[in-house]
Amino acid sequence: MDTRKALIGVLAGGSMLAGVALGAAFSAGSGVNAATTPTTSSNTRADASASPGVFVSNEDPAHEATESAEREAQENAGQRPTVP
Repeated sequence: MDTRKALIGVLAGGSMLAGVALGAAFSAGSGVNAATTPTTSSNTRADASASPGVFVSNEDPAHEATESAEREAQENAGQRPTVP
């Protein structure tokens, strides 16, 4: 066997193994972080199963103090508010 071909084969195999090792090292931590990172929300009525398009009323006391009666009525009816 030609030493040049053998050297190219060893280098190609080594680079593939190094790529697999680096890929495993960089992707191993990302799945764990995503699963263990806590999320915080100031919305007390948020439902984990609600889809992003579903309106959830903001019942935070600071928010409630600044909104109009019309807006509160819309929120209580489960509608997306159209008034300030």
